Amino acid sequence: MKSKMVTHKDLDIWKMSMELVQVIYKLTENFQKNEQFGLTSQLRRAAISIPSNIAEGLARNGNKEFIQFCYISLGSLSELETQIIIASNLNFIQKIQSNEILDNIELIRKKLLNFIKYLKRKA
Repeated sequence: MKSKMVTHKDLDIWKMSMELVQVIYKLTENFQKNEQFGLTSQLRRAAISIPSNIAEGLARNGNKEFIQFCYISLGSLSELETQIIIASNLNFIQKIQSNEILDNIELIRKKLLNFIKYLKRKA
């Protein structure tokens, strides 16, 4: 009997980052229309980049490339964090909303860093 091949959809960090994408899309629905091509677009692109790079990295050839794509996801996560702080400072979102999202970002960051450590040990 063959063992099931692991895909990105099996990874908790991918699942968590997919949930974060939904949160960001719902959050930005209420942003000012003049921000549609500004902060709204930036927030959405950064959020989408996180699970997308995890998925692409796992589909690549080997751990070294996967680790690199995980680092790209980590960069997008930091970009998203910065944009949430900006949105909060501009009063586009309430402090309680930004704090919840920032806590979620920090949790994903910790899990992603631990996953990268795991991949490096395995390599």
